[in-house]
Parts: sequence; C-alpha cells; structure tokens
Amino acid sequence: MAKKKTFTQKELASLSAEAVIDKIQHENYSLLATLGAEDLRKEMVPVGKACNAAINYFFGTTGPKNDTEAHNKAARRKLVRVLSKITPGSYRGMPKDRKNGLVIGFNHPSLGEIARILTMKIDIMGDSPMYFPVNLPWYESLAPNYDRIKRLGIIITPTITPATWSKMGLKEGTWRYEQGDRLKREFRDIYTNLSHDALKKGGVIFVAPSATRQATVFKSEQAYKGDEEIIPTMSMLAVKLYTDPEMKCDFLPMAVMPPKNYKRSLNFYKKYRLIPGKVMTADYIRDKYFKTKNPKRLEGFDHDFHQRIADELPKEFWY
Repeated sequence: MAKKKTFTQKELASLSAEAVIDKIQHENYSLLATLGAEDLRKEMVPVGKACNAAINYFFGTTGPKNDTEAHNKAARRKLVRVLSKITPGSYRGMPKDRKNGLVIGFNHPSLGEIARILTMKIDIMGDSPMYFPVNLPWYESLAPNYDRIKRLGIIITPTITPATWSKMGLKEGTWRYEQGDRLKREFRDIYTNLSHDALKKGGVIFVAPSATRQATVFKSEQAYKGDEEIIPTMSMLAVKLYTDPEMKCDFLPMAVMPPKNYKRSLNFYKKYRLIPGKVMTADYIRDKYFKTKNPKRLEGFDHDFHQRIADELPKEFWY
C-alpha cells in the first residue's frame, strides 16, 4: 500500500471533521501521522490488514454480484457462518424483537468481543445497521474498507478516546494540539448526531464505556465503591439523546465473559459469552436520573450502568 499522506497545517485548519474523515477513507490520509502519532497508527496495522482481508473475502466469494442488496445479504450470512466457527460466542437471552432503538454498553477486555458482537447482531437483530464509535488508530486501519464495512451493515465513526489523547502527548499551544483538540470535539459531535438519527430509526449502537481495552468493568475499587469518578460516556450520550422528547431508545448493559487464559487480541477458536443485563428503558432513565432540566451528565447513571454489567460477572471482573 502507498505511504500514508499527511495534512499540511493550513490544509488541516481549513477542513471540517467530515472532510478529514472523507480523506482518511478515500485518499489514504492519516490524521495520526499528521499529529505526530505515527507509532499509534502502526500498532493497529496488522489487525487492520487481517480485518480488511477478511472483508474482501466475504464479498469476493459470494454472489450474485449483479444484485447489490442480495450480494450484501449473502456476504452477511457468510460472515456469521465463518465468525461463528473461528470466533465462537454464546449470546443466549439477547433481545431479538425490538421496537425502540438500543444502546448496548459492554466491558471491553480484548478485541475478541468485537467479532462476537458483530456475529450476534447480524444473526439475531435483523438487517438494521449497527453503529460503533471506533478509536482513531483502529478507525484508520479500517477506513480503506469503510464502504464495504457499511455494506455489511456496520457503520463506524472515529473518536479520540482520553487514553489515546494522552498517548499522543501533544504540547498545548501548538497547532497540532489545537487541531487535534478541535477534531476530538467535532468527532464526538458527529457521533452524537449519527447516534440520534440511527436510534430514531430503531438502530443499535454499541459502546465500550471504558473507552479503552480494560480487563475489568470498573477501573479501580474506588470507582466500584463510588469514590472515584467514572468517565461519563453513557450519561453524556443519554443526555444528548433524551433532549429529544420523542426519543424512545433503551440502554442495555451487556457483560462480556472472555474465555480462560484470554489475551487482549481476537482469541481465535475460544468461546466468549455475551450476557445481557437488566435493560434500562427510556422512561426509567428519564424518571430516575434527570434531576435538573438541562443536565450536562446524569448523576449516578454511569455507576449504575457499570454495576449492572458487573452483576453478571465473577468478582474478578468487577475492578
């Protein structure tokens, strides 16, 4: 593959976040390389190549190629068959028939659960698209195949997580810091708007509230006990969504039980369990957590959501 292109200072300052995303997808640009974080980009290259090869396989070995929708469905069916064998998972009890949109938040011990989640969604939740906010290094590795990923019913959108922002080590006051900070915020706005539109149509959004691969549900015992603040991923999303009084999406905590001796990678041929917790309906969330008229986050919601995930797992995964 050709060497990644980088944005000039002037070019980056003039582009919207949407335009930056388009260039990453279609013109071989790297925002990470532009911002001096080439090492973070390279970390995900091997996994990205494997995923892109797999996606090309699903489309290249199915038909009919003269009927796009039939071709997409055939590729999705093959995806389920293949992933069920090489990345097996159990998802007994996960909801099938849904009237409302659904936000599914899960603990994120490895990359392995992502393949099992994809299989579960396509297998039992129908053809409505699924939406993933994807950390920028992971996103850049998949972006060249964005259009084909979308044809599988998977919509990915970039985000810069707090952990990645810290690793980038940008110096405050520099143009790289200013543009990176701007795009971090604009990526979040794009994701929020996309989430709103998707959930209004009954879509499914998957979110890892830890915003990083983390072996436990809570970052620490202090967070578990409520003595340390939790990243407000879920409550901020709920606030944004429920500002629309017609929004009826529900939130589902989902516990990921990885196999024994699992690693942070895909863990081929090892079985995961995806365990649904107790759903938090839109009405329940509005009644319990909206204490003020225009909250910036929902007091207690993030802890309660994490707790419902922990309740489905052995204590070793709590904190």
